[in-house]
Amino acid sequence: MSFFLVTGGAGFIGSNLCETLLSQGHKVRILDNLVTGKTENIKDFIETVEFARSDVRDQAEVGRAVKGVDYVVHLAALGSVPRSVVDPATTHDVNATGTLNILNAARLFGVKRVVYASSSSVYGDTPVLPKQEEMTPMPLSPYAVSKLTGEYYCKVFYKIYGLETVSLRYFNVYGKRQDPNSQYAAVIPKFISSLLRGEGPTVYGDGQQTRDFTFVEDCNQANIKACFAPNCAGMAFNVGFGSRISINDLFGKIREKAGRDIKPVHTQSRKGDVRDSLASIEKAKEFLSYRPEYNIDAGIEKTVRWYMGRDILSS
Repeated sequence: MSFFLVTGGAGFIGSNLCETLLSQGHKVRILDNLVTGKTENIKDFIETVEFARSDVRDQAEVGRAVKGVDYVVHLAALGSVPRSVVDPATTHDVNATGTLNILNAARLFGVKRVVYASSSSVYGDTPVLPKQEEMTPMPLSPYAVSKLTGEYYCKVFYKIYGLETVSLRYFNVYGKRQDPNSQYAAVIPKFISSLLRGEGPTVYGDGQQTRDFTFVEDCNQANIKACFAPNCAGMAFNVGFGSRISINDLFGKIREKAGRDIKPVHTQSRKGDVRDSLASIEKAKEFLSYRPEYNIDAGIEKTVRWYMGRDILSS
């Protein structure tokens, strides 16, 4: 059994990860300021974790949270490209400076390894597909810059201080507990929520842009394997499924699973969005033994079923 700190553990990805860690017999501490996370997400297991309602920008609170743990999975962040365009300063403060605080505390308290949640957005809109880790990053938004900054801090802390770090570049993670009601909600919960409400969801641009979607249980697998895998410290890895789908085709699959004959509403493209994205996951397979299990059909089926089991109309 190991002792994990999961920052952002009351969020979408974090709550799923905590649930998996607990099921494997590990001890879990959560640090979350509940700005985007929710106690509702962890209500089923909150009595079995240590919970600290605090902020990664608070160095003293971060130190208290990190002290005594074996591993840190650092998920706490302000997500969303559009939000970062509106408020780049706060995005940087939380994502870049917050990551620096985590790393510094982990160094001081002898943490075995920090696994950092980065993003596929660091690649920008380069036309080369699939995206490989050796490609030169070309971020297009303040959010992407903040995530790349965190990666550089991770690499430097390993090289200078010997703190083991692994950065994971998530590609469009989706699944249960993803908030569909936020102004900056991701596309899959937005589509599901709108369809279940009998409304046509918004599609930005022509809908022919493509994405590599990662089911949250595959993301859990990557996070946990990244904590224990040998010979990977200081590296960055893509975490995706390794295939892509257009937003239009994605909508069609979700509409079919939801059983709603509704058309989407198209509007103009958003600033900072990339056109196409596809992960090469060969490096993660080699170093982390990462093996994604859920293709888009299997993941969408499980996700839609979960949302249909909730009273989404009153949320």
